[in-house]
Amino acid sequence: MAKKIIITIDGWSSCGKSTLAKRLAKELGYIYVDSGAMYRAITLYFLRNNIDIEDKKETKAALKSIKLEFVYNPVSQQSEMYLNGENVEYLIRDLFIAEKVSDVAAIKEVREFAVAEQQKMGTKKGIVMDGRDIGTVVFPKAELKIFMTADNAVRVERRFKELYEKNPNITIEEVKNNLEMRDYIDSHREVSPLRKAKDALILDNTDLTENQQFEKAMEWVKKIDGRKSI
Repeated sequence: MAKKIIITIDGWSSCGKSTLAKRLAKELGYIYVDSGAMYRAITLYFLRNNIDIEDKKETKAALKSIKLEFVYNPVSQQSEMYLNGENVEYLIRDLFIAEKVSDVAAIKEVREFAVAEQQKMGTKKGIVMDGRDIGTVVFPKAELKIFMTADNAVRVERRFKELYEKNPNITIEEVKNNLEMRDYIDSHREVSPLRKAKDALILDNTDLTENQQFEKAMEWVKKIDGRKSI
């Protein structure tokens, strides 16, 4: 019988981290934790309540009023983000949230709050979590760490297609600027910057299909958890 492990997937925006993480979790019977959704939900709360992110006292007080949880939706067959009992899964995918989330996620108190919540979720193992600092900060002892990357032009095109379905007025230039801004903030912030863990395996999916990247990741899983076949 395969042993349960923790799988972390870090990398740049729009590299398909969530797509791979969800598929691995489903295949393995693991819990999928979307760390990005947690930061987006916090961002939504801050925006709704006009929280001044430059004010540490105000930020800390706001975090005490936030309850985050993932609730499985049998219709979509996915875990969806709930903020204080409200399903905000679709609200947090808006470009407006995407433009603000990196600034919020860079706040020390916010990251400490989110990391503590994430570590609670991993106590029993059997989880797949994707984000920016999962393999370096949240679960530095995870059995399998994957770092995803892809060509910038490919990432922009992927993100544009995703957002265009929800907002046909979006331009590819807006998407490109948003990705560049997020990349810079994610990799230059003082607290938990995006970086590859020393023992992470690089998965460049520029020229890979979803099936090919999944098969590659499953081969890595198989070598670690002792299963005999995919």
